Amino acid sequence: MDWLRSHGEVLAVEVEGTGAYGAEIARFLTANEVTVVEVDRPDRKARRDNGKSDPIDAYGAVTAVLSGRAGGTPEARNGIVEAIRALRVVRKSAVKVRTQTINQIRTLIVTAPSTVRDKLRGLSARELADTLARSRPTGELDDPTCAVKTALRRHARRYQQLDEEIKDADKEIGPLVTQAAPRLVALPGVGPETAGRLLTSAGDNPDRLRSEAPFAHLCGAAPVPASSGRTNRHRLNRGGDRAADNALHTIVLVRMKYDQRTQE
Repeated sequence: MDWLRSHGEVLAVEVEGTGAYGAEIARFLTANEVTVVEVDRPDRKARRDNGKSDPIDAYGAVTAVLSGRAGGTPEARNGIVEAIRALRVVRKSAVKVRTQTINQIRTLIVTAPSTVRDKLRGLSARELADTLARSRPTGELDDPTCAVKTALRRHARRYQQLDEEIKDADKEIGPLVTQAAPRLVALPGVGPETAGRLLTSAGDNPDRLRSEAPFAHLCGAAPVPASSGRTNRHRLNRGGDRAADNALHTIVLVRMKYDQRTQE
């Protein structure tokens, strides 16, 4: 820090990628009371016109901040929300693999011999996993029927393991979400999972979002102008955090089913 301040008065430090490789340096600078401004990667057109090098990129970042084009405050990533984000990474991965596993089970059943397929008709995902995990395949693995039964049993046990992992993650995440935002979880249609997604998008310093408008843009839920000529219209923002956008969509669907005000 002394080296940095030896060059003169430090107004701010621009950091690219504060949510990834620049996260720790952003935390370090913030802890030392240095204003951190998040800048986007250089514009592609500017790179084509002016070339690309570290000095050119640094100069572009400085001019973007001084002109006001870049002024985003990065997420703090130093509190309970960062803990929720880390645990949700594991949960999200487990959910994705569990979905892939049950899809692979169903694909194997479609092509399995009728003696295997007929016994598994009409079962839900959990019933399939429980039934197959309890099975005891017999015979030689060079027999297609035995091989399919063995593969289905292994898939089913993997599904059960992932299911337990997701339940453990929910037990860990739920209390943290309630502790971080009890009023959010208390709202109709908002559960620990959707609340966790919204908290992760807002970060540990939600005060950087000064009104509902920037949060709507962050979630990709704000209308943007799409007018041309005499046509005056808006379209939905296709940018933003897609996980937060999905959380809002899930909340609306739940409220449409149970909340009278949302229905009206």
